[in-house]
Amino acid sequence: MSDTIAGPDGKPRCRWSASAPDFMHYHDTEWGFPVADDFRLFEKLSLEGFQSGLSWRTILAKRENFRAVFHGFDYHRVARFTERDVQRLLKNEGIIRHRGKIEAVINNARHAVELAEREGSLAAYLWRYEADRKRPAPTQAIATSDESVALSKALKKQGWKFVGPTTMYAFMQAMGLVDDHVETCAIRAKVEKARKAFKQP
Repeated sequence: MSDTIAGPDGKPRCRWSASAPDFMHYHDTEWGFPVADDFRLFEKLSLEGFQSGLSWRTILAKRENFRAVFHGFDYHRVARFTERDVQRLLKNEGIIRHRGKIEAVINNARHAVELAEREGSLAAYLWRYEADRKRPAPTQAIATSDESVALSKALKKQGWKFVGPTTMYAFMQAMGLVDDHVETCAIRAKVEKARKAFKQP
């Protein structure tokens, strides 16, 4: 089976981008493009945690709801959430109502505040784990890397939750710390161009 499928313009895309209606736009405009915005990075860390055991399609469909209830993933505001907020979120049908995952986002927000104060920004810290840019395009799906294992260990040591190596690898793929568009994907060149122009925080 080919690693690609034709997109709406007839050009090849990573095969997974055709597996759900919203995926093609996400694949073409977000996945793999480098991100330095702290709130977007925290959002993705949080949503990957919510995805644990579920599909990205489920999370993507609810993303705007997540953004609304978590104040755009401003971790300064989320860090101040209390048990009353947890109870409020557990009643919200627009998100994944999982106490452990909700509490993990609040916990992680508090650690994000500490980390950003210590390192200058969340982005400055996370981008230290960027994969080697000379790394070839993947020939098969992989779920972890040395960098994702190292990032997972580092965050867990600081008290973060739902940040396992597989979750961190999915985060790195999405936020541009690694480019896993297949070699013949029409978007890969755009991502590589963006990464070359990107100034590491």
